[in-house]
Amino acid sequence: MTFPAFLRAPWVRWTGLLLLCSAYLQGGIDKLADFGGAVAEMRHFGVSPPAPMAALVIGGEIGASLMILAGFYRWLGAGYLAVFTLMATFMANRFWEVTGPARFMAENGFFEHLGLTGAFVLVAWYDIQKGKDGTR
Repeated sequence: MTFPAFLRAPWVRWTGLLLLCSAYLQGGIDKLADFGGAVAEMRHFGVSPPAPMAALVIGGEIGASLMILAGFYRWLGAGYLAVFTLMATFMANRFWEVTGPARFMAENGFFEHLGLTGAFVLVAWYDIQKGKDGTR
């Protein structure tokens, strides 16, 4: 099967990567703009020490996303976001502890984040398979 040339264009892949990273860019920028809110979020989830961990999360979300988009150690940025997303999923979407309508929302969020984790694993795997061990 032959696909149209525009589907093979580099901008299509880059746009897909941007969409994949969009929640992390938005989250990191929002946390940076409201650092007090980011610290409060860390406290809410029992993360300690809250201020340094909020700074680490902000740096990780923005930094790893930019690595993926720039192709600079893309596999490492994707690996970071895969691990981060998996950990955050088990922390924030504990659907097995919730009842009623809230359980549906938490369970849905849990499995959506598992899908994001899988997507980042595939990005890292693809770059490693292509021998991209550094810059693109």
